[in-house]
Amino acid sequence: MANNSQLLHLKIVTPKGIFIEDDVSELVAPGKDGDFGVLIGHTPFISSVRPGILKIYRNEKPDLYSLMNGFVMVDVDKVRIFTEIIERPEDIDQNRAERAKERAEKRLQEKKEDTDLRRAEAALKRSIARIQLSEEGFH
Repeated sequence: MANNSQLLHLKIVTPKGIFIEDDVSELVAPGKDGDFGVLIGHTPFISSVRPGILKIYRNEKPDLYSLMNGFVMVDVDKVRIFTEIIERPEDIDQNRAERAKERAEKRLQEKKEDTDLRRAEAALKRSIARIQLSEEGFH
């Protein structure tokens, strides 16, 4: 493990409070324009995050989480993530996520006039992130 001068201070906040606050060596997050990695000394920036897999490295093997919409603030020595929902692999009900994915795909394919397409697309992205986490999180 890296010494403290090589670690980022990570804080993940949800509406329910602090989900994680820890020192980590690296993280890879699903940004609006694609996944991005952060190490100590990164150039500061702010980005929105999209539904996807968040990888947090405390040692060699990453801890994986399903991250939903929100935003991230990166500084030279700290990262703060603000999100509505973050889930551990053991929190995911894969059957439920598969059913949600099927419902969202059906709504998008039907293209009914009263269908909220943005909401259906968001539901599809969330269910895909959950399915990916449930498949990757236990390997």
